[in-house]
Amino acid sequence: MAEMTLKDGLEAMDVAAYLRGHPNFLKDFPDLALSLLIPREHGPAASLASYQLEVLREKNRELTRRLAELIEVAGDNEQLMVRVHSLTLALMRAPTLGETVRTVVASLTEDFDTEQVRLLLFRADPELPAAPWLLLEPAGPAALPAFAEFLARGEPLCGRLAQDKLEYLFGEEAGAVRSATLMRIADAGALAIGSDDPNRFHPGMGTIFLKLIAEAVATALARFPQA
Repeated sequence: MAEMTLKDGLEAMDVAAYLRGHPNFLKDFPDLALSLLIPREHGPAASLASYQLEVLREKNRELTRRLAELIEVAGDNEQLMVRVHSLTLALMRAPTLGETVRTVVASLTEDFDTEQVRLLLFRADPELPAAPWLLLEPAGPAALPAFAEFLARGEPLCGRLAQDKLEYLFGEEAGAVRSATLMRIADAGALAIGSDDPNRFHPGMGTIFLKLIAEAVATALARFPQA
């Protein structure tokens, strides 16, 4: 039994402090656990046992909801991994530089459901196609001071890009881009994806899959050294 030291005339705060210091008190006096009433915001008061059961049920509902969210995220990540793997295989099969860059843009547009894709390369090659999605800067990063900080960091950039970057990458389509991601492709250039959804790309999003895509593209391009 818990040692009783309570005296007459004690106030509610004294009782509360005593119970906090003796968490097993109700275990020793189970009849009190059944008779105590817990006030509710709505409806009549509930017994302590009913209240505890309700709390456990609420915790169970919260855990079930969080588990469902984790399962959904895991499913999305699995699909993304499959798409990245398919892109990597397609790049390995591309026999030429021209076919490689076409594969990058086609895969990102179709398999990843993207509205705008831009590939920036620090090279010039007669095999490269003339296309609005392909930007060539043979002079390299020195010709793009607006991108100097991004290229120096090397980390994917996600969210709303600065207007000068948007206009350079997407040209007349810049006004339709509400969010974007920009990935450095080693020393070969950069890859940009734009979306009309303002929440598609945001600063707090995970970038592991973006890095995998950038590495796959960089490795594929490295098979064709600049002449």
